Parts: sequence; structure tokens; C-alpha cells
Amino acid sequence: MGRQQGRNGKGNNKPTNKRSDKGRDNAKGKKISRENTPVKKKVLVSSKPSNLDEIRLNKYIANSGVCSRRDADMHISVGSVTVNGKVVAEMGYKVKLDDEVRFDGARINPEKKTYVLLNKPKGFATTTSDNKGRTVMDLVANATNARIKPIGRLGRNSTGLLLFTNDDIVVKKFTNSKNGVSRLFEIELDKNLKFEDFKKIQDGLKIDGKLIAVEDVSYIDGEPKTKIGLKIKNTGNTILHTIFGYLKYDIIRVDCVAIGHLTKKDLPRGHWKHLTQQEVSTLQML
Repeated sequence: MGRQQGRNGKGNNKPTNKRSDKGRDNAKGKKISRENTPVKKKVLVSSKPSNLDEIRLNKYIANSGVCSRRDADMHISVGSVTVNGKVVAEMGYKVKLDDEVRFDGARINPEKKTYVLLNKPKGFATTTSDNKGRTVMDLVANATNARIKPIGRLGRNSTGLLLFTNDDIVVKKFTNSKNGVSRLFEIELDKNLKFEDFKKIQDGLKIDGKLIAVEDVSYIDGEPKTKIGLKIKNTGNTILHTIFGYLKYDIIRVDCVAIGHLTKKDLPRGHWKHLTQQEVSTLQML
């Protein structure tokens, strides 16, 4: 009996142990292969939560269209990229979308270039600030998810065309005082513009030691001489008040009717549109 138990114990225990050990090993092995990777990822995510407002620098560069992510890593490693004025050579570095990122000295933007033209109505301030009441940003809120901004200004009670974009190169074209983009304004004054003052504007006015030159000034056909057309390379309408205030006229109404080749045709007051590819191409060549 004891011998049978021994045989049975030997025969049963040894194979049973092998199977049991093997089964445990297999089970353990399967457990590791199935669960090891997810557990590792979970630990990494929990140890360093991701910030939805941040993006890897190489992806930021690639999204801007400069080069691929792999090439971006190479340029980062050799110090060709700066973030907010400081060279960043760290792989995996994360930036925020509103950081200033420069590649070989030129600022880049990871968003698709967007161009929106608004026919501004009265009562809206040209600002991106949230504490100025109704602003032009409210009017284009549904136009795009890109972080567009207005180029230049129109007064709260001024009307007409206003261009929004996230294209820094186009913005520079408009804000360049020597080679800016022309704007055509229709202006209504509190009294008839005297011809002698008309000539002064046409020839260029020197105000506070600074010469203010316009591209063109004209009376509007079929309208009283209180209504003037004036074309100037300037991003705002403050200059208009400077010109006519110097000549002792009050401005009743300002309407921007053209920006370069862009007009209000088929764009009702208070409405916006995306520029066509042809309009964008022409704008970039100005």
C-alpha cells in the first residue's frame, strides 16, 4: 500500500508538477505578452499627463510644411530651431500653439494658411480682446478654427472690408510702410472739401514733421463734394482722421471699399467669405 502510494505518488506527482509548472509558466508567459505593453503605456501616460495645448516640436515643424518630422529632428539637433527666442536642441520637446517658433530665423506656423474677408458693419471693434464688447472676431467666429487675426483696423463705427489671416508673410506685406497694400476708402465729411485742400492732400501733407502721401484722392462722381474717395497704403483709418482733422474737417462716415484687388462684390454687410486660390495667389504677389 505504501509502495503503491509511492508509485502513484511518484507517477502522479512528478508529471503533475511538470504540467502544473508548465501551465503556470505558460499562463505567466501569456499574461506578460498580453498585458505587459498596455500596462507600460498606462504607467507612462499616468506619470506624465499629456497637455492638449502642446505639440511635439518636430510635428509642429512638419505641420508647417517646412520638412518631414525626421528631417525636423535633424534640424532641431543642430540648433536651427528656436522657441520664444531660445535655441531648442532637445528631442521630444513640446511647444504650445501660441509659442513663437522660428526655423532658420523665419517664423513658422503649424496651421493651414487661412484668409477670410469680412464686410464689417457698424458697432464692432476691430480687436481680438475679449473685454471690448462686440468685436469683429464675433463676426468671423464660425469661419475657421485657425487662429486668424484682423490686419489693421477699422473704427467701431467704420464699415467695409477687413482681411483676417494667420499668414505672417501677408501680414508683413500690409504693415510695410513703404510697400504696403493699397486700401480704397469712401469718406463722408461734415462739409464740402475745398479744392485747395483737395490739392494739398493730392500733393502730400506734412503733419508734425512727417510726410503723409496718398496714392489717389478724388471727388465721387454724382455725389456732393462732401464725399471723397481716397486710396492709401495704410493698415488703419486713424491716418484718415489725422489728414482731415489737420485740414479742419470732421469725418461723418468711413467705408473701406477695396483692399488691393479685393472688393465688396457679392459680399453683403456683416458677411464674410474665404478667399479663392486665385485671390490668395494675387494677394501673395502684391
